[in-house]
Formats: sequence, C-alpha cells, structure tokens
Amino acid sequence: MELSLRSDNSSSEPAVARNALTPVIEFLLRHAPFDRMARSHLEFLAARLQLGFHAKDDVITEPARGAADRFYIIKQGRVRGETMDETGPAEDGAWELVAGECFPIGALLARRPVHTLHRAVADTFCFELGREDFDELLALSPVFHDFCARRLANLLDQALAGVQASLATQASSGETSLAAPLSSLIRREPVACLAHTPIGDALRTMNAERVGSIVIVDAERKPLGLFTLHDLLGRVATSGVSLELPIEQVMTQRPLSLPPQAPAHEAAALMARMGFGHVCVVENERLLGVVSERDLFSLQRIGLVQLTRAIGGAPDIATLARLGRDIHRVVDQMLVQGASVAQLMQIITLFNDHIARRVIALCLAEAGAPPAPFTWLSFGSEGRQEQTLKTDQDNGILFVAPAGKSVDAVRAELLPIAQRINQALADCGFPLCQGNIMAGHPACCLSLDEWKVRFRGWIEHGAPEHLLKASIFFDFRPIYGERAPAEALQAWVLERVAGNATFLRQMAENALHNRPPLGLVRDFVVASGGEHPDTIDLKLNGAVPFVDGARLLALAHGIAETGTLARLRAAAGRGVLREAEAGAWCDAYSFIQLLRMRAHRGQLSQGLALDNHVDPDRLNELDRRILKEAFRQARKLQTRLALDYQL
Repeated sequence: MELSLRSDNSSSEPAVARNALTPVIEFLLRHAPFDRMARSHLEFLAARLQLGFHAKDDVITEPARGAADRFYIIKQGRVRGETMDETGPAEDGAWELVAGECFPIGALLARRPVHTLHRAVADTFCFELGREDFDELLALSPVFHDFCARRLANLLDQALAGVQASLATQASSGETSLAAPLSSLIRREPVACLAHTPIGDALRTMNAERVGSIVIVDAERKPLGLFTLHDLLGRVATSGVSLELPIEQVMTQRPLSLPPQAPAHEAAALMARMGFGHVCVVENERLLGVVSERDLFSLQRIGLVQLTRAIGGAPDIATLARLGRDIHRVVDQMLVQGASVAQLMQIITLFNDHIARRVIALCLAEAGAPPAPFTWLSFGSEGRQEQTLKTDQDNGILFVAPAGKSVDAVRAELLPIAQRINQALADCGFPLCQGNIMAGHPACCLSLDEWKVRFRGWIEHGAPEHLLKASIFFDFRPIYGERAPAEALQAWVLERVAGNATFLRQMAENALHNRPPLGLVRDFVVASGGEHPDTIDLKLNGAVPFVDGARLLALAHGIAETGTLARLRAAAGRGVLREAEAGAWCDAYSFIQLLRMRAHRGQLSQGLALDNHVDPDRLNELDRRILKEAFRQARKLQTRLALDYQL
C-alpha cells in the first residue's frame, strides 16, 4: 500500500504544501547522506517521495522481478536483506536494515535486477522514489551522486571527518591538510645555488633570505643536493672546514623529491622514512620549490622528522621507550590534518620500524659483531605495514652461515642476541608474543634453507596449525639487514603456493572461519559472556576476514605486496577483481581499522589496557551504519572465495 505525498492536481512539478514536506525533510536530515544535501535538493526529493507500507514478511525486492525501478528509504520498521543462490537464501547471508538506510542503489545505478531479496521483518514503512526521479536527483545533487557512486567511501569520509572535528580543538589554526598537493604548500621561490658556490657565499644567501636550507642545482635547475643548518653544525662548524670550499663538498646528495601534484601525506611519509626535514618539489627534473616539515606541521607540535631523528639517535632503551609514547600524539596530529587510515597505519609502522632498528643497533653495540650476517623479519601486521596502537611482537631472523661454520653454531650465537632484542622491544612497549613467534625462539631463527623447509612443510601438509602459522608468517617483510635473502624467500613462497591448488583451497576454507558478526534479530551478534560481554572483536571478526582474503588472492596470483589494501588493489589491477569490488573492500577494511584506532585512543586516555573490543550500542548511528556495511562487504569477499574454491 502506498500513500502519496504528491498533490493530485499536478503531474510535472508537484505543488505540495510546505507543512506537508517539513516532517519528511526533518526525517531525512537525521540520516546520511541527506543531512549534507542542499535544502532545494531535499525539497525536490521530499516532494516526490511516496510512503509505502509493507506488512511483516512481505517481499519488497527480489531478483526475479526485473530491473530495479524504485529507491527505498526505510522510515519505520526493519528490512532483511538475503543473499540468494541457486537454491534460495544463502546460508549465513542475511542482514537487517533499519530506519534511515536505503536500497537498492547498485541495481538502480546499473539498470539491473537486484541481487538481494529484501523482506519486511516487521510491519514497515518506506519512502519510495521512482527511477526517473532517482536519476534526476542524481543529476541535481552532487552530494547524493557522490553517496550513490561511492557509498561506503562516502560514509567513511564522513566518519573520518567526525574524528577530525573531535580533535580539532587540540590543533592550532592554519594547519595544512595532508591531502593538499605539494604545489599548494610552496610559499616562495626556492633558494638555490650552483655546485661550485663557496660555502660562505651559500651561508650568506641563506641568511639574507632568512631560510634554513639551500638547494644545490645545475645550470638547468636540476636538484643535485641540499644543505641545511643541521649540515652546517655537523659538517662545517664542528669540522673546521674552510668556507671557501665549494658547497658540493658538504651538501647532502640526491635530496628527496616529489612532483608538484603529489599529496602532502606522501612528503610526510617520505620524511619520516628517510629522516630528512625537506622535500624538493620537482617537475621535469626542474626545481619548483621546497617543502619542509615546518610547512606540514606547526612548530608547537611533534614533527615526524623530529621524532624520527630522536629515535635514530636515542642513546638507550629507556629513551626509546619514552619516545615511543609520542607516536600516539603524532597519530592524533595526523588525524586532525586529514590523514587517511592507510596513511596512519603506514606512519605507525614506520615509527615502529625505526624503533626496532635502533633497538637492534643498541643491542649489537652491546653484544659485539654478530657471528653471521642476518636479516630481521617482521611478520603479521608489521609485515603488512598495518599496525595500530595495539601490537605485539611477531618477528624472526633469517641468517646466512659463513663458510666453515655450521648453521646450528651460528644459531646458538645469535639466539642470546635475539632474546636481548626481544626483551628490549618489550621494554619499549611491544609485548612479547605469547605464541613465541619471536627471533629469540629457535624455531624463528633460521637459515634461508631452513625457512624454506619449514614453509614447504606447511604448504604440503596444510594441517590447521600450519594454516594458522602461514597466515602470520607469509606476511613477512625485512626491516634490518640485507633485503636480498628475504626477497628470495618471498619469491620462493609465491612460486610454491601458486602451484599448489590443495593448499590454496585449505587457505580459502581457513579464511571463511571468522564470519562477520551480523545479526538477524539485532544489527550485530555480540559476545554473550567472557571478559568482554556485549562487544564485537573488531580485529578477529572485522579486520581478519579482509586480511585473510587479500592474502589468499595475493598468494594465488603471485602478488608480491604484503599489505591488505595493496594486495586488493593489485588484484584489481590484474583483472582478478573488479575495481568497484576492490574499492568497496578497501573502504570497509579502512573503516574497521579506523574504529580500532579510535577505540585504542579512548582506552589510552582512560589509562586502560588496549584491546580490540567495541560495544556497538555505544557507537553513533553513522558508525553503526558503516560498520554494518563493512561487515556486509566482508561477507561478499568471503562469498567470492567460497565460489572460487567451490566451498
């Protein structure tokens, strides 16, 4: 049954009394994306909506009814979505929509039948819009168009904006968005000189221009090097170097450079990774300007390069432990300035890498030269460069035994050093792994051949414990020592796994174990008891399905990337996934990681131990809505794996 909101005496532009539209508009304003639409577009929508009633168990849409021709916004009641297969509703493939949610957008955009059967769970009222009016609203409202074209990404943008707004009072005015192109940050013509310019002349130029750096260029303005006040202290003032020498003898060669269209967050990540405070903006090998850390972050706040340098120069473990706590403040700073979830995970991982490298260097300085060259490997979330504020240790050693020395003898000498490193990392805030996945354990301190033997056993046998270990160890990355042995091991793993259909199928079965906790009676299935009652484990039931699915796609198709987002995008680039499909899964995974970071920040502020549990009833309406969609996307990924491997 439908109750029209239109006036009966007009067939083109309905003349609906304003007071009749007001309650409809007020309802729309309580829900995304309507809360951000222009008033005129809301009035256009409200004037064309019809109110439909659907009794309990009524089917609202189903695949057999032809191309979708109506857009539904739930006003009151609940609607169940059921994924269909050849025999009917798919097992574990249902979820509920509530007031403010809308459907079936994808089918309307694609002019196709729906893939989901929507059924009223209780007596339900829906606002309904015909397809022609839906198309016209798409053309009129950029906000509505953006929401429909990229629903999950659009909602994620809103959620991230909300986090930024909540932190904005902590930020000084005028800070720069990390999404801005570097060209927008160039404040002046770059101060530069030629390579043969005397040091003294370069210093006088810097003083006259009131800058802390000068770029050394050739005749075509191609950057050759960079000289800063930091270099003045370290290479000139304390070394007795003559000021008549050419600047090229004391400059830093091959300065960092990025194109003008590169976003600011790339410069921030590059500075943090390399420990430099300046990036040259270069187009067609010609210098356009210089962006400094000071341009990215205000002086009153912790800087990426400042913290990186402090970590790299930390004299002891106690200092590193103190500096590690500043990472939390950097995360807040970057959230305020517009960093994405992927950028935040990358920055956290970069700092953790710096801490690990400094810990290793300090421990080696204390223990003396190692008995053989080794590569320190990170597994799990650090291996994927996806760390949040809560992380423990998953690491190992890959070594090469020198001629005349046995593998066992080298391991016996390396283990005490590795155990000291593990303990030092624990002192810096990275708890010891309860499963002993640490370099100080004999099973994780292996030669290249031993790692191959271990991995081969998992691939060939595929027992449950082997699959669990593979899900951790196969996401490895070198962070200290020679990269070549680790890269050789990675290439070997990809070749071995891609040719083993049985192991891939076992990995697919394993990837389906952690089902997203979508409920039928209520939105989410929560823990009924235990240490965290009435909560959802965002890591186990939220992030892990995406991590496992992306890993399987990478292993099956020879994709070398270790990060979840990079793996999904690479799979789309190779035609394994559709771009829209991969994009939705990336957005869903990013939102779950955002929720984890927000939960960790809240726990830190209250002095609580970090965990991955959230009570969905304490989330706001927007977060609950996005989380439901994210879980639905996780189910779609798992459904894709089940179909691919006939599970």
